[in-house]
Amino acid sequence: MTKKRAIFEEVSGSKQEKTVSAVGLIERNSQENNRGAIQIWLKILFSLVVVMILVGGLTRLTDSGLSITEWRPITGALPPLSSENWLLEFEKYKQIPEYELQNKGMSLSEFKFIYWWEWGHRQLGRVIGLVWLIGFITFFALRKIPNGWTGSLLFVGILGGLQGAVGWWMVSSGLTGTMLDVASYRLATHLGLAFVILGYLTWFILLLGRSEKILLQSRRNMDPKFVSLSTGLLHLTFLQILVGALVAGIDAGRNYVDWPLMAGGFLPPDPFELSPWWRNFFEDDGLVQFMHRMIGYTLFLFCLFAWRRSRSSGNSTLKFSFNVILAIAFFQMVLGIATVMYAAPWEIAIIHQFGAILLWIFVIRARFVTKYPPSTIITS
Repeated sequence: MTKKRAIFEEVSGSKQEKTVSAVGLIERNSQENNRGAIQIWLKILFSLVVVMILVGGLTRLTDSGLSITEWRPITGALPPLSSENWLLEFEKYKQIPEYELQNKGMSLSEFKFIYWWEWGHRQLGRVIGLVWLIGFITFFALRKIPNGWTGSLLFVGILGGLQGAVGWWMVSSGLTGTMLDVASYRLATHLGLAFVILGYLTWFILLLGRSEKILLQSRRNMDPKFVSLSTGLLHLTFLQILVGALVAGIDAGRNYVDWPLMAGGFLPPDPFELSPWWRNFFEDDGLVQFMHRMIGYTLFLFCLFAWRRSRSSGNSTLKFSFNVILAIAFFQMVLGIATVMYAAPWEIAIIHQFGAILLWIFVIRARFVTKYPPSTIITS
């Protein structure tokens, strides 16, 4: 009897172990499915942010950003619905310097054109916030957020809320005094934060595309020198984006249309005319465009250097990532030259901005590939 009892207990223990293993497998599969669902949600947000950046660029290029003179996060979702409301909004616009110094005599139909651009820009921001909020609350309530991801996903929403506040901080700088546009450094902050949000979304999407186990295994194959290269590219690309925003903020791309020189010289004339001297780096159109040119050349050369170094890697995915970066950087440099030489027409300028988005995304992807290199794709 004792022996039979022992056999029974042993079999029972085996069943229990199998049950626990089966439960663990179900939980792991559920976690992987959750990662896929979260990734789809983030991809929707990613697409909306890309469109938001482009609409923001067109809003700036059409001088529409100051057409709405109030910040009403909730009630502002509704546009003017009557002739009286349109006239009221137009009267508010007539009180700001941009109308008095630049658009005096503008017709109501012309005002409506710029109003709809700015309203669409703000409305898209509300849509992004709503998509994030609905997604986050749903996944959180259903306990579908993978372990360790709650803080990261909440952080994206916090950045989005901050972006709305920064947007109004930017707009408010052009509503008083004698400024015709928003302050260029505030525009750079606003655009820079948009690219930060896009960068986090890109990184999170890439992380969620692999399981935690595969990520851990991939990281063991990381080569620090390639990670350093991609990190350097990331920082230099972001700096170029910020300086590009300064160019847009003061319309510096529409002056000094000769290339490779500027007004016949290497440096623009009187690059330090403003006082105090540091203002020239933000407000002098010649110096700001010169900085954008020089950083652009440096960035392309760094991309070329990183590409050459990547040839020593045995990982074909890593090599291809740097191939793409070099191709985009070359295209972006040529497009930037064309933008300047044609005095920044909106059709070329917006493509140039889209090129910046592509470069930013693929630099981040290259950094991901260098940090988590696929171990199965090795070439000689």
